[in-house]
Amino acid sequence: MFRHVLPVALPLAFILSLTACGNGEQAKPTARPAMVVQPVPAGDITEAYPGEVRARHEPELAFRIGGKVSKRLVEMGERVKKDQPLAELDPQDVRLQLEAIRAQVAAAEANLQTVRSEYTRYRTLLDRGLVSRSQFDNVENIYRAGEARMKQVRAEYDVARNQTGYAVLRAPQDGVISARRVEVGQVVAAGQTVFTIAADGDREVSISFPEHAIERFRIGEKVSVELWSQQGRRFSGHIRELAPAADPQSRTFAARVAFDDAKVPAELGQSARVYIQANGVVPLSVPLSALTAEGGKAYVWVVDPATSTLKRRPVRVGPYAEDRVPVLEGLAADEWVVAAGVQVLREGQEVRPVDRENRSVKLVAKE
Repeated sequence: MFRHVLPVALPLAFILSLTACGNGEQAKPTARPAMVVQPVPAGDITEAYPGEVRARHEPELAFRIGGKVSKRLVEMGERVKKDQPLAELDPQDVRLQLEAIRAQVAAAEANLQTVRSEYTRYRTLLDRGLVSRSQFDNVENIYRAGEARMKQVRAEYDVARNQTGYAVLRAPQDGVISARRVEVGQVVAAGQTVFTIAADGDREVSISFPEHAIERFRIGEKVSVELWSQQGRRFSGHIRELAPAADPQSRTFAARVAFDDAKVPAELGQSARVYIQANGVVPLSVPLSALTAEGGKAYVWVVDPATSTLKRRPVRVGPYAEDRVPVLEGLAADEWVVAAGVQVLREGQEVRPVDRENRSVKLVAKE
C-alpha cells in the first residue's frame, strides 16, 4: 500500500514546501522605466509649413484676338527671351480684314478729293455771289463728313494692321514657360490663357496657412526658409503677400514668402519648408511623442513625484510643429510627462523615471 501512496505524497510535499518558502505572498511587479521630460517654453518652438519655389511675377499670356492656333513654338519648361515668338494664329482672317479696310481707305480718299474740289469751287462761287449761303453750307457739311470718314477708316486700318501683329504671341520678358494650355489646331478666344511665364528675377516660396491660425500671421513677419536641396541651411525671409480669403477647396489661405537676399540659389519648382517662430503664442510645449488621444481628446501621462505613478491629464493643444506640440491648457511647467511609449501605459501604473540617456531622474519641480 505504501508503494501507491508514495508517488502522490512527494509532489504534494514539494508544493507545500514551495508555499512555505514564499509565505503565500505574490511577488510585487517591477516598475517599468519611463522616459520623462518637463515642458519647455513655447518660444523655443518653430512652426513649419511646406512650400514650393515660384517666380515673383508669373503673368498669364494670351492672344489679343481670337482665332485658330497654327503654330506652337515653345514647350513647357523652355527658357525664352523678351519678344520671342511663342505661338501663332492662322493669319488669313486678319489679312482679309486688313485688305478690306485698305480698300475702304482708298474709297474714302477718292471721296475726300471729290468733296474737297466741290467745297473749293462753291467757296469761289459764294465769294462772287453766284450761290446762296445755304447751298455753300450744304457742300461744306459734305466736305467735313468726308474728312471725318477719312479719319475713321484710317483708324480702322491702323487697328487691322495691329491685329495682324497680334496673330503672333510674343514673350513680354525673359523667363521660363511654366504652363502651356494650347495645342495646334485649337480655336482660342481673345484673352484666353495660352501660356504662363515665370519671369526672371526674384524668387519666392508659395505656402498655405490653415484657417484656424491665419490671425497669427501678418505681412512683413520674419521667417526662415530651408530648401530641400540644401537641408540644414536656412535663409531669412518675410511674408510678402497674404490672401484675404480662403481657398474654397482646401480652406487654406495662400501666402508668398520673399527672400531677404535676392541672390539665394533657389530654382523654380524646388520644395521648401518655411519656419515661423511661435513666440508668445502658447506658454508651454511637449514632445510630439508625449501626446496621445482617445475619443478625439488629447492627453498626456503625468508622473506623480510622490508615488511615481501615472495620471492621465487631458490637455488642449495648438498647431503641431515639426517635433513638438504647444500646450494651451492642462499642464504646468514643473510637472513631468512621459515622452515615449505612451500608447501602452495605464492609469495608476508605477514607473521608474529615466532621462534620454537612461539615467534615473529625481522628480522635483523646476525652481
